[in-house]
Amino acid sequence: MTNWAGRTATEIAAAVREKRVTPREVVAAHLERIARLDGRIGAFRTVRADAALAEADEVAARAGLAGLPLAGVPLAVKDNLPVRGEAHLDGSAAMPDTPADADHVTVARLRAAGAVVVGLTNVPELCVFGTTEGIHGITRNPWDTRRSAGGSSGGSAAAVAAGLAPIALGNDGMGSLRIPAANCGLVTIKPGFGVVPAGIGNGDWFGMSENGPLATTVADARLMLSVLAEKEFESAGPGTPRKIAVSLRSPLVGVTVSRPYTNAAKEAAELLAGSGHELRRADPPYPASIGVTALRHWTAGTAVDAAGLDPARLTRRTRVHAAIGRRFLHGVQTGDARERLRARLAPFFAEYDVLLTPALARHAPEAAPWHERGWLRNAVAGSHYSPLTPAWNLTGWPAMSVPFGTLPSGAPCAVQLVGRPGSETVLLEVARQLEELRPWQRTAPLDS
Repeated sequence: MTNWAGRTATEIAAAVREKRVTPREVVAAHLERIARLDGRIGAFRTVRADAALAEADEVAARAGLAGLPLAGVPLAVKDNLPVRGEAHLDGSAAMPDTPADADHVTVARLRAAGAVVVGLTNVPELCVFGTTEGIHGITRNPWDTRRSAGGSSGGSAAAVAAGLAPIALGNDGMGSLRIPAANCGLVTIKPGFGVVPAGIGNGDWFGMSENGPLATTVADARLMLSVLAEKEFESAGPGTPRKIAVSLRSPLVGVTVSRPYTNAAKEAAELLAGSGHELRRADPPYPASIGVTALRHWTAGTAVDAAGLDPARLTRRTRVHAAIGRRFLHGVQTGDARERLRARLAPFFAEYDVLLTPALARHAPEAAPWHERGWLRNAVAGSHYSPLTPAWNLTGWPAMSVPFGTLPSGAPCAVQLVGRPGSETVLLEVARQLEELRPWQRTAPLDS
């Protein structure tokens, strides 16, 4: 009997549509793998075993099964988005344990396409930090369980990297898709503003947070993004030469990028140049103040999300983060820092189609109870290993993380692709070429 756990979403959906396998068989295989392996990873906050099997049967009974793009595909959902009948706890004891009356629009679209929600995945409290741990445990990188999976979509990324689900839904407010994807060897795209419905927390961190896919292949990420956006992202001209800028420096003053990540970006650039693209070393004109701008928006977003919650039930690092953000809230709401940043960077993206950078500056911090540590220690750890992601939340422009090479530990390395507004299709095509030129192992070898 074929084991469908570990297959791509594209393969599974095709097999279900052609009735070579039933949705129940596919979901049951993934539930068995979750039961066997997730104790080592900590990807899921809750697993919907009985409900998922019932939903799989409902998918099988649909009259339009042959037309469902995600027919019978198991889906993991980040625990800050409503799933009908389940409480979304956002990693916090301060959140009410009340089942949602309806699915978030993104969850509804994925379910309408035939996906089956197998569980809700772990996040750091209020999805604030770049590691995933808290009252529901520590989420580990399936490739190197000594390390964090990253955050805040760490549980979703770990679930896909471990083969517990072929795809997962996450979101990205300062890198929360790209950071764990880079750590865990996955493909993700943070779409540009307005491409996919947001509705994350209380105000989407001033429009900086976007929902997006986590997958093991570019084809699966493209398929899931198409469902989320209700729009096709097929390239009109595969192989079209692009003008690509390569930048190896950190936008944050005083933060350097380690050699494995700079080497990955250099090697990716060489491969793309050999495929006909025009590559040039060029740094975006990041303002020296970008770190302060990011800090102000990051903390102020949490101040909004924490309003109305019992502070006594929040961890100390979250309380401090929200308290700092309250000082910046008025200035963020009334200021024009993001508009000025876009105006400063727009000429660069008028000259270049794509920006290629390292995805991270160094490997993830240790898998540890970071929620018990102080705010400053958390903030420094996050900014030192992920300085390259926040700029593109501030601008609202699309950005991807693509696996490329390995770290000395054997865990995946990754590069980041960034584009101007509306360039999701271009980024996906460049990512597909990287996948073709340097294929990666899709899931961690947990069974070996």
